[in-house]
Amino acid sequence: MPGQFPSGESELDVYEVAIIGAGPAGLTAALVCGRQQRRVLLLDSGMPRNARATELHMLVGRDGHSPARLRQTGREEVARHPNVRIEDATVRSAAAVPGGFRLELASGAEEARKLILATGQVDVLPDVPGLAERFGSSVFHCPYCHGFEVKDRSVVVLGGGYAHCMQALYLADRLTSDVVVCTHGATPEESLLKRLARAGITVHTEPLAGVDGGLGDLRLSFASGRVVRCEAVFHRTATRQHSDLAERLGCEMLPDGRVRVDAVQQTTVPGVYAAGDMARQETLPEATAFLATGAADGLRAAIWADQELLNEDAEVAAAAEG
Repeated sequence: MPGQFPSGESELDVYEVAIIGAGPAGLTAALVCGRQQRRVLLLDSGMPRNARATELHMLVGRDGHSPARLRQTGREEVARHPNVRIEDATVRSAAAVPGGFRLELASGAEEARKLILATGQVDVLPDVPGLAERFGSSVFHCPYCHGFEVKDRSVVVLGGGYAHCMQALYLADRLTSDVVVCTHGATPEESLLKRLARAGITVHTEPLAGVDGGLGDLRLSFASGRVVRCEAVFHRTATRQHSDLAERLGCEMLPDGRVRVDAVQQTTVPGVYAAGDMARQETLPEATAFLATGAADGLRAAIWADQELLNEDAEVAAAAEG
């Protein structure tokens, strides 16, 4: 396959960097390490968070492209480097061993001196019939990523928490005057209800029974028989880690479930970096899920993993010289 090591060079401990996850963060890290002639193993589970999305936005040069196209192009660019091996596989376990880390795959074991985790997050949607099937195509997570495409159209914000109410207020302030909040049974705080009312935003608190239709003609039905029609829905989802590898490796987790990293994406476990929406610096108020920031995280992780390898090898050479 493209990117495979030449025959005889795929034994254990051949890899200097193993990258787990092949979204924007992982692909960027692999490209950086590949260009620096590092021996790299890129592992792709094939389950990206934005698999249902039809378009990506706010990535210069790729605005409006499909996420699948971006991933395919990224893999092709990485595969041009013969020192990078791409394998479609899920990592069953990872553990520290002398000199690095051992990864257990269905196909066997691999070892690497450094790990870059880019396994991402999973969206946890409310159990509303029809919602999951439309997530990414007519039900959107982020007004930054998809708000412009529904400018001046009717939108519903699903959820009654602080973040959902603020999302509704943001949409009403920036993009459209036709915003309705459906709390799905939750009751927003009184102060939030007053702010929504001042912004002219209607609030429905009864639980949703289902979502039908598509972008431009969505129908939200309720147990009472009420139907609310709109052209798009926004819902800021809860999330969880796509993989538990970081926790099993002993990386410190922040209260929001993200992996704690420093300014160069280093986790609290030496030799392990984390990039993308699975991780954040403690000084930042929250993690972001933008493609551009994920790619930037992957770039930082790769550069500093490369520098760490360079320094370690220099120290070994110096010690050998006496």
